[in-house]
Order: sequence, then C-alpha cells, then structure tokens
Amino acid sequence: MDSQTAVREKYGSIARSVTQSQATACCDPAMRCCDPITKNLYNAAEKGVLPENAVLASLGCGNPTALIELRPGETVLDLGSGGGIDVLLSARRVGLTGKAYGLDMTDDMLALARENQRQAGASNVEFLKGEMENIPLPDNSVDVVISNCVINLSADKDRVLREAFRVLRPGGRFAVSDVVTNGPVPDAVRQSMLLWVGCIAGALDQDDYRAKVAAAGFNEVSFETTRTYDIEDARNFLTEAGIDVDAIAPQVEGKFLSAFIRATKPSAPCCAPGCCGAEKTGAR
Repeated sequence: MDSQTAVREKYGSIARSVTQSQATACCDPAMRCCDPITKNLYNAAEKGVLPENAVLASLGCGNPTALIELRPGETVLDLGSGGGIDVLLSARRVGLTGKAYGLDMTDDMLALARENQRQAGASNVEFLKGEMENIPLPDNSVDVVISNCVINLSADKDRVLREAFRVLRPGGRFAVSDVVTNGPVPDAVRQSMLLWVGCIAGALDQDDYRAKVAAAGFNEVSFETTRTYDIEDARNFLTEAGIDVDAIAPQVEGKFLSAFIRATKPSAPCCAPGCCGAEKTGAR
C-alpha cells in the first residue's frame, strides 16, 4: 500500500467514525492516532461557533487561522481541509466578500465537511475534491494558502509547495502548521507509515523544509515553534508499532516539533500602465 492510499483510508475511517458515532478524539480508536498532537489547539470561542463534528474531526498540529492575518474580501485555500474546521474559521474572518476553499482527496471527509458547512450556514465556502500535488484552481487565484499538519503526509512535498506557489497571487501568503524534526531521526520511526498517520514518519527536518519552501520560489520564509513533543507523548503509538520506546528515547527526545511556517510569494514586477517609476515621474 502506498502512502497516499494509506492516508486516504485512514482519514476516511476517521470521518466515518465522527459521522456514525460522534465519539471524541480521546475515546475513539480510529482518531487516537494523532492525539496529543491535536489537543488544545482551538479556544472555546473558536469551537463555540462551529458544528461539533467539525471540532471532533480536527486532526491538525496547530491553528493556522490564529497565526495569520486574514482580511475581509480575501480568498483562502486550506490544503487537506478534513472536516473543515480551518476553512469555516477562515470564512468567518474574510467575511461574505471573501471566500474560503477547502481541498481534500477523501470522499468521506468531504461529505463531513460539506455537512458542517451546511450546519454553519457558511455561504462563502467551497470544498473541492483533489490532491494538493495537483490543486484544481487556476494560477494566481488565492490570497492565502493555509494547511494544518497535512503537507508532511505527502510523498512529493516539493510539488505541493510549487502548487501552493502557483495558485497564490503575487504578494500572497503561505501560512501552514506542520510537524517537523530537529536533527536526525531513527530509521525505525521513519519507516513506519502508521505512526501518527504519518505525522511523524513523513516529517521533514526544519532546515530541509525551509530550503524546499525557498526552492519553490517563496521569500521571507520563517519558522515559529509552537509545540515540542516529549517522548511520553508518543509512547503508546511507538509501542504499538513495535518500537522499544526506552531504547530510542535519547534519540527522539525533543526532535519532533509543531511549527508555524510563513512565507510570501514575491510581488509581480511593476509593468502595468501607470505603475512603473518612469511613468510616475515622467522620465523617459
């Protein structure tokens, strides 16, 4: 089974679990995979304006909507939007003159997200089916790209970043939460697709991540650590994967982080009538 199929099946199972049982992430075996990465990311005010299932299906590692300025009238795209929590929060911030897109490849998650959209009465939201390696939107069509612990799941992160760059308008912002590593990680962890639904297994070293974002064409790349994970956070998951936690603890402790990554697509060269310096000054 390839990594994309594994991710699709796992997240489909999670969406069905939320829809059918409405169990919490703390109790449902299908959802336990990403806890404690997913805990305590949204405050009571944010959760209070959302459908319950949007909150239950939240599987991110941060809260990108709280860490990026969104302005009325802007268009936002959430890569790997899941149950729609970040899309719905973004839609409220950009207002009815703006729009929030959610992109997901899993039918069950899309069905859940659209039901959450209906319950929230969010008319400025659209959920799209597709893969973040091939975003089904035209060039230069969104102002902000966000994502919440999803890019690390892709087997082709360079392509995802190039696609994010493509759909952003000049001057647009890239603002994602993701799991990264700080230094070498044991092969036993890297090789297991099942660890935290790939949240750990697919994580890039923070320096590699930064380099890939820059290589995609972005500038003003910055990293902000939002959470550092203790070995005890992962003990159950690693043990279930057959890994001797105590043996690898010295190699893992402090190596896994949640980070908020910001970057900007460079503004287009000034070439439109009336905007160039020569025309403004009357120079010839």
